[in-house]
Formats: sequence, structure tokens, C-alpha cells
Amino acid sequence: MIIFLVFLLSVSPFSDDDDNLLLLHDGQILASLNRKAFESEYLGNLLIDYGAFKEFRDKLAVEVYEAPENATINTHGQIVPGKDGHILDQTAFKTEFLTYFYNHGPSQLEIPTIILHPKVDSELLATIRVQQISGYTTYFNKKNHERSHNINLASESINNTVVFPNETFSFNEVVGERTLEKGYLPAPVIVKGELFEGVGGGICQVSSTLYNAADRAGVEIIQRYSHSRRVPYVPPGRDATVSWYGPDFTFKNNHNQPLLIRAKAQNGQVVVTIFSSDVINFEPRQVPSAPSKLPEEIVVEL
Repeated sequence: MIIFLVFLLSVSPFSDDDDNLLLLHDGQILASLNRKAFESEYLGNLLIDYGAFKEFRDKLAVEVYEAPENATINTHGQIVPGKDGHILDQTAFKTEFLTYFYNHGPSQLEIPTIILHPKVDSELLATIRVQQISGYTTYFNKKNHERSHNINLASESINNTVVFPNETFSFNEVVGERTLEKGYLPAPVIVKGELFEGVGGGICQVSSTLYNAADRAGVEIIQRYSHSRRVPYVPPGRDATVSWYGPDFTFKNNHNQPLLIRAKAQNGQVVVTIFSSDVINFEPRQVPSAPSKLPEEIVVEL
């Protein structure tokens, strides 16, 4: 907000408070600007500088934008309703701005917006939570606090994700980059002679658990890579390695109904379940279960 106000002052060097346009958002003054900052003269005619107007409008659009929030299911199994968002109505704003520009005197404008409805609302969520079509569980050492923390963050990121028919799910796109700023921790661990280290250690256990749950649900696996060495938390060849600048795990919902992913990490278990409506047509696949015995870990200081 402060950056945007500074920009407005910079484009209004000849500002006269008695001749300004006040921009209001939700009844509050967002900024004040003056028509002189947008004036351009051509052959003695007063015209609007559309370059300056477009730059201003684009910055306003960023400032006004509010993303909608999908409905979710909380830890108590209750549906939390989604929230509408909104974007700048650029056509309406241009019309109102030109009316101010080609007239005289001050004016004020409630910035026009267009409502953005959430992609997943309460009604849809209630429909696709009725039937569990798949699930998979892997195990980890909860005493390894850094790795457990990362596993929990990644599980929360994919929890409540809805994948619509013919839509492709991307693990990297949904979870995002694993950074210290997002709360991920370095997790240096040696598992049977292999060193796992770096910010976000443990994430591949979440992607691997999801892969096996998705495979059991009969979806189309698009992209899936194994680690260079065997990992202990899934059967051989059943892992899905991911990296922000490298491999991704993706699958396509080839069913006739949306899929709801539920994921949690607690008590040393990563549990991923997939739900849908009671009219879904799918053929489940046979997938071997994960070993329940925890691997021996050696924590090292780097």
C-alpha cells in the first residue's frame, strides 16, 4: 500500500487537492491523483497519456487484487466455507477515469471490481468427500524433528487439494519452492549409508506417499522419477523424487469426477487419502504397502 501511494505522488507533481480524484476501496481512501499527471498535448489538443494511464491502471490492479479462497475441511472434519476474491474491473475503471479526466473539478470513485468465486465451494466439497477411493501410509522417525517438520509442512500444502477431471496435478506447483522463508528446515540425515541434506529434507517421502495413493486410485501418472538409490520408506521402485529445479511428480485425473486429496503427518506416519463422489467411475490398482519398520538413521552435524 505504501509503495503504491508513493507511486501516485510521483505521477501527480502538479497535484491540487481541490482538483483531485479520490480512489476509494471498501469505503476507505486508497489514494489521490490529479488529471494533470495524465495530460498529453497533440496539435494543440488536450489528450490523455495512455502510457501513463496504463502504467497506473496496472499498478492499481495489483493493489486491488484479492485471490478467492477455496473451501476446505478442517482437522475436525468440518467444511470451512470459501471466500470470494476480486479483481479490478478495468473497463469500468477506464470509463470512470475518462469521465473525471475530461471534466473539471474534484471527484471520487469507489474502485470498480469484479467478484472472483472460489473454484472449490462448500457444496462441491460436500459432494466429493463422500467416498474414499484410495489411501496410502508411510512411516518416519518422529524423533528427527527437522525432517518431521518438513514432512508436516509439505503434507499441509497438498491437503485439501481438489483435482478436477482432465486436470493435471503438479507436486512442485502445489507445494511451491522449499525455502527457509517458508519455514522449511535443513534436515541432514544418513539412511543406510546415504546422506540426505538441505532445506526441505523429507519432502520426497510426502511425494512418494502421494504417488502410491494416486496410483491406487487409478489415475494417469504423467511424470514420476525414482531416486538414484533405494529409499527405505516405500517398496523398491515405488518412490517419487521431487526437486524445485529438477524432477516433479505429476498425474492427470482421468476420471469423471473431481478428486479430493487429504494429507496429514502425525505420530510418525504420512497418510494420504483420496476421496471423490459416489458416482465416480474408476478401476483401482494393486499397490504394495509401505514397510512399517523404521530405517536406522544417523543424524550428523554439517
